[in-house]
Amino acid sequence: MLEIIHTKNAPEPIGPYSQVIKAGDFIFPAGQIGVDAVSGKLVGESITEQTEQAFKNLSAVLEAAGSSLQHVVKTTCYLSTMENFQAFNEAYGKQFNGHKPARTCFAVQELPLKGLCEIEVVAVLKK
Repeated sequence: MLEIIHTKNAPEPIGPYSQVIKAGDFIFPAGQIGVDAVSGKLVGESITEQTEQAFKNLSAVLEAAGSSLQHVVKTTCYLSTMENFQAFNEAYGKQFNGHKPARTCFAVQELPLKGLCEIEVVAVLKK
């Protein structure tokens, strides 16, 4: 059974999709960019600031679904340019407190709202 979950602690979707879907013990949040949940605008101009905000958004939707960053099993990370790879890795690594989910990371031509990164995760429920 699928459950659609929504929280006001993360940005509203900017398209026809859900913030997060729970399917059994798995949590599938929509990819998150560095958008402030209140203003709906990108935060900062650096990859570090936008990565940190994307993780705040992911934490909010995961919590609403009964999970957390410590329960993430896979991430897919999209960067606007691989020139930001090292700075992105530094900001990314601080978010998991030693937990290291499987990951794919690559550059794309463009991201929504001209963001510098988008992070997508798959997680499991807290037990």
